[in-house]
Amino acid sequence: MHVSTPEGDPATPATAPARIPAPAGEEPAAAAGPRGGRSGSPGRHAADLVFLSGPVHTVDPARTRASAIAVRGDRILAVGHEADVTDLIGPATEVVDLNGKLLLPGFQDAHVHPVGGGMELGQCDLSAAVTADAYRDLIRSYAGAHPEAPWIIGGGWSMEAFPGGMPTRDFLDAIVPDRPVFLVNRDHHGGWANSRALERAGLTARTPDPVDGRIERDATGEPTGMLQEGAMRLVADLLPEPTLTELTEGLLRAQRLLHSYGVTAWQDAMLGRGPGTADPIPAYLAARLEGKLTARVTGALWWDRSRGSEQIPELLARREELSGGLFRATSVKIMQDGIAENHTAAMLTPYLTACGCASDNSGISFIEPGDLRKYVTELDAEGFQVHFHALGDRAVREALDAVEAARRANGMQDTRPHLAHLQVVHPDDVPRFRKLGATANIQALWAAHEPQMDELTIPFLGPRRAAWQYPFGDLLRSGATLAAGSDWPVSSPDPIAALHVAVNRRAPDGPPSAPVFLPEQRIDLGSALAAYTAGSAYANHLDGTGSIQPGKLADLVVLDRDPFDGPDEEIAATRVLQTFVGGRRVYAADDA
Repeated sequence: MHVSTPEGDPATPATAPARIPAPAGEEPAAAAGPRGGRSGSPGRHAADLVFLSGPVHTVDPARTRASAIAVRGDRILAVGHEADVTDLIGPATEVVDLNGKLLLPGFQDAHVHPVGGGMELGQCDLSAAVTADAYRDLIRSYAGAHPEAPWIIGGGWSMEAFPGGMPTRDFLDAIVPDRPVFLVNRDHHGGWANSRALERAGLTARTPDPVDGRIERDATGEPTGMLQEGAMRLVADLLPEPTLTELTEGLLRAQRLLHSYGVTAWQDAMLGRGPGTADPIPAYLAARLEGKLTARVTGALWWDRSRGSEQIPELLARREELSGGLFRATSVKIMQDGIAENHTAAMLTPYLTACGCASDNSGISFIEPGDLRKYVTELDAEGFQVHFHALGDRAVREALDAVEAARRANGMQDTRPHLAHLQVVHPDDVPRFRKLGATANIQALWAAHEPQMDELTIPFLGPRRAAWQYPFGDLLRSGATLAAGSDWPVSSPDPIAALHVAVNRRAPDGPPSAPVFLPEQRIDLGSALAAYTAGSAYANHLDGTGSIQPGKLADLVVLDRDPFDGPDEEIAATRVLQTFVGGRRVYAADDA
């Protein structure tokens, strides 16, 4: 790909060009004839940026494919073929010859935690390893390299590396006996502490479990070092507060990474302080003030589940205070349950035990369903979007019931509620998404056979319920709107890897012989791309983005190939070459 001048039209059928109306006070651009009306015009109507020799995948239902576009300022000026944009090329126009590489709308992540993810990259980062031996080496190396650190903190470890997904304090004590250690797992629903950390927190056999969490214990009742869900706070609240500099560096580190994956906008799924997390808001405000925020960010304000409706005036004040420029806080995040692997996801029927028998545990609904309906109705009346964490089938039903209550009370307002994760969805609830106008926010990377799924989830769900997992195909066929996100740092923020799994239902780095995970739930590449672009733009209330159409913002990504031309099994090999936000290049690969 290189800067060039046009060399003629590609061998594609001609279609009528689409043009953005000229800004107020400007003469409209001349309608293009067969070769354009003002080829090479150097005047004020010239484009700033032109892409030629596509393909261009527009995600526009009226015209899926084009081969050229023009950009002026931060907006798309024209979409069509080369003959439709050559009259917009002036002396100062940058011309990008795509040379067969695919141009797309920028990816948008509808559920991500960038500040936390960026900070973890600078802490004891275990996310690149998958075995207990590798974790031992990484923890020892990090502790040795940071002798001044009062705590060893970080995370990213995988539960399948330990029997039953439960590491113990003894493992950490043997590595770091002299300082407290606290490491969250890759799902961020559990924390692993050594004895020093447990002592600092005063945790003993007599410490009761919090109502929204669980302290794992040995046969004598003593804490083992594993803390689930709300129990993480018992140690996490003692961690040193990150400085504003550390928070902002984490955000900017994350922004660079996300741009390198073609992500131009996202929804931060937790603004405020949740269990074991720092508040990312100061980082966004600092980056915005310093002009360093280059992505469009919708923030979901954290709903404190220990409180009720009395916090709504505070949320309204925060929405007013925080919204401006590229950052706004117009959503509220309600976490209704946990995760299946530690049996805290809320299920309609109990989990199974290791012997396949029914247990007495159906998970945790963090908010009583009647209260949830009340809170969501009140938030909806105030114009808030509600962003649910709903993973188990009971949590999904409770969230949909709350949306239904809000719709009944307030009418079908344009608040665009969305439910994230959707690991287990009862078939009766699939059609309710379309009927209620609730978006299905999918994390496609999880819908594959892997040790965590095969060893820690499926055996405890049972075959019938395990077949209801990640029902992307059923949701799409039912007419639901699909958005997509990564939940990074829980899993990779790479949209292309997620697209690969959505289409193949196989892990991109798994063996070719791995079985397809629930093959009837595969979706086609076009639908998966629409979820990660237009669908997430809809969930993010960024209606001026998500597709390549005249008048929309020039948030764009260039791939190194057209994945539609190759086999589905090779989607994951695709790379991002360039990323643009509002017509401004924010990432370029070395070989771009």
